[in-house]
Amino acid sequence: MSTKIIQLNEAAIKGELKNLVKNSVEETLNALLDHEADELVNADRY
Repeated sequence: MSTKIIQLNEAAIKGELKNLVKNSVEETLNALLDHEADELVNADRY
């Protein structure tokens, strides 16, 4: 019976997770800022 061996590149996984979290936070903050700006000027996007 053959045994499957799995190797994980921990540095690559950490790098991908870091980018994923960074992008998620950036998108969330930008959406909050856009919403706040819309409320301040009482305008909708054109």
